[in-house]
Amino acid sequence: MSVFGAGGMGSQPPKPSYFEMTPEQQAQAGAEAMMSIMQSCPGKAAIAGVTGFGLGGVFGLFMASMAYDAPIGAGVTHISDLPFKKQMKLQFTDMGKRAWSSAKNFGYIGMIFSGTECSIEALRAKNDIWNGVAAGCLTGGGLAVKSGPTATIAGCAAFAAFSTAIDLYMRSDSNPPPTSDEDE
Repeated sequence: MSVFGAGGMGSQPPKPSYFEMTPEQQAQAGAEAMMSIMQSCPGKAAIAGVTGFGLGGVFGLFMASMAYDAPIGAGVTHISDLPFKKQMKLQFTDMGKRAWSSAKNFGYIGMIFSGTECSIEALRAKNDIWNGVAAGCLTGGGLAVKSGPTATIAGCAAFAAFSTAIDLYMRSDSNPPPTSDEDE
């Protein structure tokens, strides 16, 4: 008999189908599937895109509600000159357009940045602050490339600086806690 068992070199028993599993096994299989999606670069990019889309929609809705001028393309100087129903229709239409536009932009930026950062991290095989700096530079420069070299450099620098600031803030909590709570 082989050292590895009757089935050959390191063979394992076949996994049961999802419907043959116990509820605990189903929960474990679901958690493992979610973890594998969340740890892959396409999964991270998709999650960032969807989250950015939602956040951008809320942000756009908030910013549209704070606008005191006439809605975009309304063709009026003062919205208060219009009947109430027309005012409401224009305001809700404008809020929807701004929320949609902001949601698309935030989702796109989140997806590009997250996918780029994950790809750089996988390529370098390191998890440090330089992944975010490089991803920020590539994302900002890539978004501004159609506007010329000056805008590309400015976009690269701005996104890299913002990414660095966010990374430094997020990594500041990973320091070990103080040895005592007393001020010395």
